[in-house]
Amino acid sequence: MTKKELCIMLSKLKVFEEPCIRLEQYPTDPEIAGETLWFAHMQGDIKDKVIADLGSGTGILGLGALVLGAKKAFLIDIDTKAMELAMKNKAFLEQETGLELDASFTAGDIEVFDAQADIVIMNPPFGTKNQKIDTVFLLKAMSIAKVIYSFHKASTKEYIDKLVKDNGFTTTHYNEYDFPIKQSMAQHKKKIERIKVGMWRIKKNETSI
Repeated sequence: MTKKELCIMLSKLKVFEEPCIRLEQYPTDPEIAGETLWFAHMQGDIKDKVIADLGSGTGILGLGALVLGAKKAFLIDIDTKAMELAMKNKAFLEQETGLELDASFTAGDIEVFDAQADIVIMNPPFGTKNQKIDTVFLLKAMSIAKVIYSFHKASTKEYIDKLVKDNGFTTTHYNEYDFPIKQSMAQHKKKIERIKVGMWRIKKNETSI
């Protein structure tokens, strides 16, 4: 599979029909999702790895990782409707690829999730409606995996960098995107609003014994 083929496949997945503003349910752009997953794949962070997608929504990141060869993916989201759509997306991808995808779906708060993963790949809420909610997600991710890919508003880079450093991790890569937010809620005035979003790859520091 090429990166282009991956992006095309991800663009066919179901997204929220009635997104919840409180949960900041903005679909991850398939081009950005595909590019990030492909980058993670090239870093050796996908194939045969156990992936956790915290705040997974309809599953584009976790399921996309499975398509690229991840061993297992945990998808966790507080919204049961999102989980139902993610399950439908899993069935669609299995039909498209002929693969059997090992996905575990948990409808609940990320704090109840207690499994360990090799890699976390997530696009958490940015904290527009619930300030610092992305901090909760990032701290949880750092407690369950040694390598994390996470999206946050670029304007919070200084804060995220400090949080990463203070918790014994190092930013190995940082990419910035014009993240498209499509007109899907009452407060949206434009058909597409683009915001600057950063993607951090962070890795736990090795400690000497």
